[in-house]
Amino acid sequence: MHNPVKKLAAIHDLSGIGRVSLTSVIPILSSMGIQVCPLPTAVLSSHTQYPDFYKVDLTEHLHPFIKHWKNLKLKFDAIYSGYLASAAQVEIVEYIIDSFYNKGMMVVVDPVMGDNGSTYASLGMDLVSEMQRLIKKADVITPNLTEAALLLGEKYSEAIDQETIKEWLLRLSEKGPSTVVITSVPELPKNKNTSVIAYEKMTKRFWKVSCHYLPANYPGTGDSFTSALTGSLLQGDSLPIALDRAVQFISYGVRATFGHNYDTREGIMLERILKNLDNPVNMGTYELLD
Repeated sequence: MHNPVKKLAAIHDLSGIGRVSLTSVIPILSSMGIQVCPLPTAVLSSHTQYPDFYKVDLTEHLHPFIKHWKNLKLKFDAIYSGYLASAAQVEIVEYIIDSFYNKGMMVVVDPVMGDNGSTYASLGMDLVSEMQRLIKKADVITPNLTEAALLLGEKYSEAIDQETIKEWLLRLSEKGPSTVVITSVPELPKNKNTSVIAYEKMTKRFWKVSCHYLPANYPGTGDSFTSALTGSLLQGDSLPIALDRAVQFISYGVRATFGHNYDTREGIMLERILKNLDNPVNMGTYELLD
């Protein structure tokens, strides 16, 4: 049965404090006209950058949830995975993709494992090898620079040049995804700009979108970026326009939040900027790389 509104299965955690994962995914995609069907991988009192957080791993409950969805004969336009509570959940995500896959469906994997050269708290290195397998089933992957290095078994370095990033994009694409997007790429000289660089296998093109760097770290910006990118692609935008739209949204969110005396662990103030997803994209900010 055709979905009158595009329907997406979102496989992410649910954190009570901090605008990350499902608390970002649902409002962003809903505001873009997409129905989000959440499948929580874990419930946390807060995201993992707060001390002493409490976490409930939902691995043992996921198969009954999926069984019920299968009995309902649900059809999804996209499956989108993010934070997984354990390496064991990778196999479950693969099962979901295989169970609900249909022609034309888009599979997005945000391989959430770490940032700034380190893995996130409570995640082991066993997740890395499992994530290397999961991305083979994806159409789109959106690792940050740390996660790209982990997926390729490379050493993380902020002093990375553009040619090396292009090589990494090609190597990741060879593992299966048709679109690879690496976020949080520092531009030299450091602390001036940061960029998102992408490769599209079908057109064999590299795309780049830059934004001004601000000295702030807001958890959940990766979740918000991938959600805006996914929503844009589902709406029919081209990859460079989707990149532009997502980068502009995050840049606006950072700038809207930066001037406040504010606990940055809460993330960007999504509530103040969601309406900007309806604004036209400023043309001319993406670049086609040689």
